[in-house]
Parts: sequence; C-alpha cells; structure tokens
Amino acid sequence: MIDRRQLLRSATTCLAWLGVRTNASAQGVPYPSHPVRWIVPYAAGGATDVLSRLICQRLSDRLGQTFIVENKPGAGSNIGTQAVINSPPDGYTLLLTSTANAINASFDPTLPYDFLKGIAPVAGAARIPLVLVVNNELPVRSVADFVAYAKANPGKLSIASSGIGTSLHLSGELFKAMANVRFVHVPYRGSAPGLTDVMAGQIQGMFDNVTSSFEFVRSGKLRALGVTTRERSETLPDVPPIADTLPGFETSSFYGVGAPQGTPAAVIDLLNKEINAAHEDPVIRQRFAELGAIAITGSASRFGDMLATETERWRKVVELSGQHKE
Repeated sequence: MIDRRQLLRSATTCLAWLGVRTNASAQGVPYPSHPVRWIVPYAAGGATDVLSRLICQRLSDRLGQTFIVENKPGAGSNIGTQAVINSPPDGYTLLLTSTANAINASFDPTLPYDFLKGIAPVAGAARIPLVLVVNNELPVRSVADFVAYAKANPGKLSIASSGIGTSLHLSGELFKAMANVRFVHVPYRGSAPGLTDVMAGQIQGMFDNVTSSFEFVRSGKLRALGVTTRERSETLPDVPPIADTLPGFETSSFYGVGAPQGTPAAVIDLLNKEINAAHEDPVIRQRFAELGAIAITGSASRFGDMLATETERWRKVVELSGQHKE
C-alpha cells in the first residue's frame, strides 16, 4: 500500500506545479500560450540586438513559443519603454532594460512615467565596460597622461559620444568633473561615426563600449587608456581601470529584462529561471565573451535592487555633471 503521507506530499507537489502553470496568466492558461514580444528600445543592430536574439532564441527553444525581438527606437529609449509600461501585465510584452532607463530617470525631467514604479524587474542580462580610447597621434599613453595633457590644453580636446544623455556622454562628464579638466563634447548619432572620426584624428578621444571598440584597439587603430569598471575587462586585459588614476570612478552599460508592473509573479519567476539558465549555455557564454559582456545573474528582486542602485548612481552623475535634457 502507498504511504498516506507520501501520497499527500505527491499531491501537494503536483498541485503546486499546476498552480505555477495555470496562474502564470490571468486567463489561467499555461504561460506562454502564444508568441511573446521582446521590445528593444533601440534601432536594429549592435549589442542590444545580439544579446536579445541570443536570449530570445533560448527562451523560444525552452518554452515552446516564439519570443519575437521588436525594435522600437526613439527618444533615448523612452518610446519603447513607455510602450511596455502601457502594455497589459500578462507576460507577453517584455522590455530590454538598459543604462538609458537609469539615466533618464534624472536626466529627463519631462518623462511621462516613473521607470522604477512602471517596470517589474525580471532578470539581468549583461554588463559591458566602457573604455576611453584616443587617436594614436595624441601624445598620451595613460589616463594620467591624458589628464595632464587636458590640463595643459584646456578646452582644446574634443571627446565624442553616441549622443547627449547616453552613458558614453555622461561617463565623459563624470571624468571631467573628477579629474578637474575641460574638453569639448561632440555628440554623434551612434558610436560608429564617432569612432571613425577619432581614428581619423578629427576628434581626439571617446568613451565607448568595449563591444564596438576593442577590435580597433587590438588592430592598433585606436589606443585604449583605461576601462570604466573597477576590474579589468577580459576583452582588454592589458588596459587598467580608470579608477587606478581617479579613485571612485566607475561606469558601465548594463542590460536586463523587465515587464509591465503587475505581471504575475509566476511568469516572472519562470522567465528569471530560464534567463539565468541561458547564461550557462556554452554558445551564449562564448558569444558574450566575444562581445566583452559580463553576465548578470540572480533573482528578480536582486535585479530590482541593481536597477535602483544604478538609477541612484546615475542621478549623482547627472547632478555632478550639471547635464539634463532641455
């Protein structure tokens, strides 16, 4: 005969599993029962697309429904973000969250939403260090050299960025404030044209994601002076942290996944579990390494804590720099 306590435990386990499956959506239908939209609030191409498509393919394979990457660029990621916040909280519209969300919370006083209140954290994806690169003809070979040269030539250096209010721009502004130097900020529509002008000598330097600049550094077309994270980047192991020269300096680009506030906890838990498992996939790990990306793992609540910390970190940078959207 079957032990009664064993039977009760088995029944409880079964009901708990069914509860996760049936309570994952408001309709009581197992999640996901149809395709899921993954909103990337940037134009197609670049690290955001690569990261999203890698994870979405894994989720599609594991959960039996298509996770569709949908690019919705504009207004510094605000258009795509607001579209997700305004979507039904059923788990079928997700957002690729990023540093831009943390920055815009204080940089853009006209935001029609509160990011931390409007988006439920799901899981982290990746962190990508930035690197200060300069034209090869500039007579500097270290961060200390760069600071000394900037002080000796106030306002004569031009530093590119991928646009006003981006992590690349504000990393430069933080550097200016902490090093007490002056240089001219030149915003571009994306990092690629900025890097091109740095290599050509029309612009002297740039803070850029290692993803898009490390090949130029490795091929000798650009000189890397320092990375913006506290630790060295595995992609550019010979490049020291800027914090070695400017103690306390730290920035990076980060990416994660969010959903409309009110999305069922069972859906968030399922997605968090699968996204964390994706980081262990050898193909994804290899591709992350090629991009210079560092996987962000952990629970949804831990990612939520990270979002709050990053939002506060960038608020201080915006305040220190005196920069804001006009």
